[in-house]
Amino acid sequence: MTLLAGSREQPANTDGATLRKPGDVGLEVRDAPVVQGDHGGQHANRAQTASRAAARAVDYLRREQRPEGHWKGELETNVTMDAEDVLLRHFLGILDGSTLRAAARRLRGMQLSDGPWATFHGGPGELSATVEAYVALRLAGDEPSAPHMGAAARWVREHGGVEAARVFTHVWLAMVGRWDWEDLPSVPAELIFLPPRWPFSIWSFACWARQTIVALAVISHHRPARALPFGIDELRSGQPRPPRHLTLLGRAMVGFDKVLHRYDRATWWPVSAVRRAALREAERWIVARQESDGSWGGIQPPMVYSTIALVLQGYTLDHPVIAAALHCMEAFTIDDDTGRRIEACQSPVWDTALALVGLADAGVPATDPMVTRAQEWLLSQEVRVVGDWSVRRPGLAPGGWAFEFANVNYPDIDDTAEVVLALRRAGAGQPAGPACHRGTDWVVGMQSSDGGWGAFDADNNSSLPRQLPFFDFGEVTDPPTADVTAHVVEMLACEDHRSPEWDAALRRGVEWLTANQEPDGSYWGRWGVNYVYGVGAVVPALVAAGVPSDHPAVAGAVRWLLEHQNSDGGWGEDMRSYVEPDWKGRGASTASQTAWALMALLAAGERNNEATARGVDWLVATQDEQGTWDEPWFTGTGFPWDFSLNYHLYRHVFPLTALGRYATGSGPKAMA
Repeated sequence: MTLLAGSREQPANTDGATLRKPGDVGLEVRDAPVVQGDHGGQHANRAQTASRAAARAVDYLRREQRPEGHWKGELETNVTMDAEDVLLRHFLGILDGSTLRAAARRLRGMQLSDGPWATFHGGPGELSATVEAYVALRLAGDEPSAPHMGAAARWVREHGGVEAARVFTHVWLAMVGRWDWEDLPSVPAELIFLPPRWPFSIWSFACWARQTIVALAVISHHRPARALPFGIDELRSGQPRPPRHLTLLGRAMVGFDKVLHRYDRATWWPVSAVRRAALREAERWIVARQESDGSWGGIQPPMVYSTIALVLQGYTLDHPVIAAALHCMEAFTIDDDTGRRIEACQSPVWDTALALVGLADAGVPATDPMVTRAQEWLLSQEVRVVGDWSVRRPGLAPGGWAFEFANVNYPDIDDTAEVVLALRRAGAGQPAGPACHRGTDWVVGMQSSDGGWGAFDADNNSSLPRQLPFFDFGEVTDPPTADVTAHVVEMLACEDHRSPEWDAALRRGVEWLTANQEPDGSYWGRWGVNYVYGVGAVVPALVAAGVPSDHPAVAGAVRWLLEHQNSDGGWGEDMRSYVEPDWKGRGASTASQTAWALMALLAAGERNNEATARGVDWLVATQDEQGTWDEPWFTGTGFPWDFSLNYHLYRHVFPLTALGRYATGSGPKAMA
């Protein structure tokens, strides 16, 4: 493979008239050769139509920008967040009637017709979500005899009963006195003392799992049970919990868990002294990582479990640490006509970076006040302190950006790459230079030894944590993935003046991407759904790095996209593609996924392909009167299959980017 990343040659513009329409601020549309199947001026008309749609989308972003300069779309999850918020408030003794009624209204409205609750729009019923929603509704006064409750309980029993729910659901039930702590895997607090390189140390886990497991170790020691005023026998099937499919090591860990349970019950002095020291160290570790907004890591699970752990350690609800946490939880709450729902996280930095890229691709100039405010806000969010990532990369200077409003302990590589790209694309100029340089240096330093990049840590790819009996849900490590690696490659490729270290990192990143392509030409998407997201990230990155469009990696990805276009002209992919091969590249057309496909096709030089034309037509036809798109489907990923996300701004910023690139010919090929 010949890497042409050092090239700064620009593709020749297609000859043709420049077309502008009123309101198309900065949008320059050039004619291109007519595509097969187009007649007369249809191609030029399509470019004009795309330009007008992009201008409407720009106006929408102008209206939606917050006074501080950022954008923040809702981060929609599922009813487990809402149910667990109810259980948390019961546990803490702060559950009031107004909150409970609003949460119950939301839960009832999300129930499927046959009784269960799903974890993503259009998805099947999910056992643990259904158990947690049912228990929360029981707290709200819904009786088992009510038709909707009877249907839910019947569905739970038919699918293995509460016995088959995941471990985290059993933890919640244990905390409210409806599950036996003895039937849960042990999480010894002494894990806090294991050195970073030891197997099963907290540093073997991804940052989100690390912050959760330290708090759960404290909770597991205390074994609290603040009982519900009712039983849940109607959810029991009477059958044992189905066994997990474990490796030989995993089965050994199940056996070792029995030893840990005996250790937990030991009261003789050496054991109790070590346990007390471990609890003190875990408490110190947790408090030291609380963010300025009161959260932990800016995400719901560590925030909730850390609050509970500290309360069990003796912190009162009016203690500043707990008060700040409770205040932050309220900031993660949305209360409207549908009821009360909880965001698992908030994504202002990510949303703002993506919005800036879209505005740049639509031709909005750097001098536009909307753009300058966003640039200034992003620069104010730069992380300049050393975080937990330094355990694997000691001596690396800090830099970069986090995903959330406040998460200095865990800036992430994906956001940093996208912010640097956004600032460069939006023409931030000299004020952004030092921050972009620091962020790029930090990202390069976080490259894993195999040449790829994970989201938060370097070389966080041990297979051992997954074998622990506790973890039957979600991802617990943070290995390199195609989407994150692609965003870094694109960022590095678009830097004008690369150091030898940056060039070497870029080359290794491209090699990682070409080596990790799926046999059918697609790329697995870790943080977006799924193969469409992976291809939409990788192809623009490879092209920006100078990989030619006829290279097997690019050509194979394009071929896969063309084979998976829907009959209506759009692209879509269901969450089930993470676990069921038949769903790969298959699903209802969505605005965000159609945009990802178009971004890849445009980068690969397929602007005149009929598939591209049909995709553009689909986006234009589905834009609403407000200038945005409706998208109830979940196209974001927290944990593949296990935890799905609907970024409400994805439906807007990615179509804007795709339409802008189609109308103006911008994008990776045109980046300096």
